[in-house]
This record gives sequence, C-alpha cells and structure tokens, in this order.
Amino acid sequence: MSGCFAGIDVGTGSVRAGIFDSNGRQLAVAKRDIRIWKEHGDVVEQSSDDIWACVCASVREAISRAGTTAADVKGIGFDATCSLVVLGAEGHPLPVGRHGDPARNVIVWMDHRATGQTDRINALGSRVLDYVGGIISPEMETPKLLWLSEELPETFAGAWQFLDLADFLTWKATGSLARSVCTVTCKWTYLAHEQRWDEGYFRSIGLGALADEGFARIGTEIVAAGTPLGQGLTAQAAEQFGLAPGIAVAAGLIDAHAGGIGTVGARGGSGSALNRMAYVFGTSACTLLTTTEPAFVPGVWGPYFSAMVPGFWLNEGGQSAAGAAIDRLVRLHPAAPQALELAKADGQNLSVWLAHRAEAAGGAAAIAELAGTLYVVPEFLGNRAPFADHLARGIVVGLGMDEDLDSLVGLYMAGLAGIGYGLRQILDAQAAKGARTDTVVVSGGAGQSALVRQVLADAADVNIAATSSPEPVLLGAAILGAVAAGGYDDFGKAMSSMSEIEVVYPPNAATRAWHQRRFKGFEALQAAYRSLRD
Repeated sequence: MSGCFAGIDVGTGSVRAGIFDSNGRQLAVAKRDIRIWKEHGDVVEQSSDDIWACVCASVREAISRAGTTAADVKGIGFDATCSLVVLGAEGHPLPVGRHGDPARNVIVWMDHRATGQTDRINALGSRVLDYVGGIISPEMETPKLLWLSEELPETFAGAWQFLDLADFLTWKATGSLARSVCTVTCKWTYLAHEQRWDEGYFRSIGLGALADEGFARIGTEIVAAGTPLGQGLTAQAAEQFGLAPGIAVAAGLIDAHAGGIGTVGARGGSGSALNRMAYVFGTSACTLLTTTEPAFVPGVWGPYFSAMVPGFWLNEGGQSAAGAAIDRLVRLHPAAPQALELAKADGQNLSVWLAHRAEAAGGAAAIAELAGTLYVVPEFLGNRAPFADHLARGIVVGLGMDEDLDSLVGLYMAGLAGIGYGLRQILDAQAAKGARTDTVVVSGGAGQSALVRQVLADAADVNIAATSSPEPVLLGAAILGAVAAGGYDDFGKAMSSMSEIEVVYPPNAATRAWHQRRFKGFEALQAAYRSLRD
C-alpha cells in the first residue's frame, strides 16, 4: 500500500505523533507536554481532555512537518500508558480524587493510592492472579477501581465507562467502545485465552457491581490490537486532526507493548519475535517476551494471551521507575545543580550530559573505576519484577564525602548498573521457567545512548540490540495503523518490513567478573532491606 501511517504515543509526560511511510521511514514527529498533578500519598492524576487536545495538536503539526496531505495518511495507531480514565454521562469527565475537580479524571499508571486494596486482593487469592505473575500490582486497574468504589462511591456509581487510556483514545477517534485485548488482559484481569471476565474474582474482591452489569462499563467487545475499529476516523475527529474521515483506526496497545511491536520482529540480526525480548526503557522500564506456550513466572506479569503479537503468549516485567529512578538518584548528589547548569549550557538533559562525561572518562569499560565503592538498588517506586514488591525502596551504599562532578558520574554509572542487574534478575527468573532469550532489543528515550546500552549488556550479561528507528514506540503505533489499513497481511510482515536491527552490543568479557561480583552484592542489599523492613 502506498501512502503513510500515523503513530500516536501518549506517555507519562507528553504526547508524540509520528508519520511513517510503508517502509517504516520516519517522516516527521511532533510533541506536546501533558499536564500532570502529583499529591502526597503517591497520587498522580491527569486530564483526558488535556490529553486529547495534545493529541490533536501533535497530529496536525506532524502532518504539516511531514509535508503530507490528508489523503496520504491511510491508517492511525494509538498507544498509551495503562492509566485509568473515568467518564460520566455523555462522556464527560468525572473526578477521581477528593478534590472534586472533574478535569482530573485520569488515575495515572504510577499512582499507588490503592496499595491497601492491592494487598487485600492478593490476600484473598484467585486463579486470575496466576495470569499476573501470582501477585496483582497497584499499577493495575482493579485495585484502582476498588479504591474508587470505596473512597469515591459517587464517582464510581456515576461512571458511564471506565477505560484504559489507549481505549479512551480509540473511542474518541472512532466512537467505538471496543477494548484492545492488550489493555484489558494486561491490566484489567481479562482472561484472553478463555475470552471472558472472571465473575467470581470481581465478586470476591468487592466489585460485584461490575459483574451484575455484565461488565458493560469495562468492556464487552474485546478485539486484537491492530483491528480496524468502527467506521474509521469520525468526521469530528478528522476535523480535529486535519485528516479525512473514514481513515482506518486500529485497536491500540499499552505504550511499552508498542515498543515491542516496533522492535522484536525487526529484520536483520539473529533471532525473531519469538526469541527476542523487548526492553522499553523510559520513565519506567518494561520487558516483553513472546512465547508459543504459556510460561508461569512468579513475579513476572502474565502469561497473557495475544496481548502483544496476536496468537502468542506474553510475559511482562520491568520496573516502575527506571529512567525516572536514574533522574531521582543523580539529583540527590551535591553536584547535581552544577551539572544541570552545564548540561543546560550544552543544550542537553542531565542524563545525556552525564553519559557523555562518562564516555570521556572511559565509558562502560571503566565502570569499576568510575563507580568505585558505590552500590545502587534503584527501586525508588518498588520492585515490579521479579519480586512484585511495591514496598521495595531505593538503596545507595558506599557513599563518601566527595561532592565533585566525577563522583556524580560514578553515582550515575552505579545506578545504570543497578538497572542492568534488575534486568538480569528478570531474565534469570524467566529462564528458570523455560522462557529464555539471548537478545534484548532496547527502545525508549532512556535507552538511546550507546553507553547506556553497553552498561545494560554488561550488567545483565546479554546481547543488547537496537533498531534503526529513532522512535521505535511511535513506529510500533504506526505499524498498528498499517495493519488496520490492510497495508500488511499480518503483524509479522509489518514488523519485518517497517523495522530493522541496526546494532548489537555484546557483553564485554573484560568486565564480566566485576559485574558478577557486583550482582551478588546487589542481591544481598535487596535481601538486607527486606529483612530490615520486616
């Protein structure tokens, strides 16, 4: 199919829209920042109206930058964070906090207000939990729904629809309330392999009202990602986007899963989508491994059926804070304000500036000298996998009195190693259950640096690969649009045609013994903190 495809990615802090041709070549990207509210108690909220306005502005600008016409765009794909959108009558937003502000109608994925409900759900136990790694997370939607029902009963009772953010976007674009199997399986406990909600689970945890309604408010039509929805882009949305009505709009994906679609099936390199693992390294980190048979890995979410590549199983891990954890870590250092000023003068963010300074000091091969005595367990927002421990917290050991920029670089390198050791733990947990991989394909803004990729390869003792696309997550969303528009017969052909492996970073044998010793220390620190906390 000639023409091009739009990919729209709604992350934690911004909306990005990209235009790609049928070979996956990026023609243009536009970005808008999203408003976010943070309050004590791990409360994080957004506005669906604000998000949609940013989507519309980004799409119009991307089309203008690409030099394409409305007729050139044949398909649209969305991805978004797994945040909970609450809509009242006629689709109007409802407040999700005690503030009573209806503009704040999105509970963001990283909001951990429902930890009490999470603990109660896990204590009850359910067969459903077998398909989320044995333990449900406060990042998921049923604990948040339970919180709403208990703490804001008027909002819960008055809600017309509860939607994952990606499904909200496709509803706004098409008017279709069909949910993506990706969103409801990974975050809402839908059993995709049985094509049903588990009524007993909802009744046992205190959400029987949803079962009484036949699950009408959380989704009765569940479709595979990439499925064309409704009659395509509505006239109203087309006007807002500056596109033609009727363009194919695909059922969407969670943002990390779009990164998986944009990377693991790429042509070139060794392996395929069935033995490569995606590692989407942004604000958080998400690991995505596709298998032909279900693999039950304690502490790793899933197995989920058809949640990323239709017809295959998926295991999902990662950490709730990754790029955000590194940012948090380095800003604790006394030299951070000075480094921020120097980075600003160079037109870089702090992490990029630190990576360049570390490279100048010897890079990944010199990590022993740079990190020195420092050990970092960067679990500032808990451990998502493989321990499913939302009470875990960050640890820094080996601090001295140094306050200069070199010691800041050392802290940064120790933090990157800690991220890599967390990745190694996930790989080991999956391998113990027969789900092995020797190549991890990285994407996301925090994983663009060659230094970061090499440290990950060394610390996790695994090949790290990267694709040629500068925006693999956006490309994954565009691939959805290409499949929905009929540009490719299936995901396999679309992924290999539109994505390509560009470079592979094998582990450095010279630092392997050092990282092995440090990894043992990393695990000892995790165990020590759990013991102290208990």
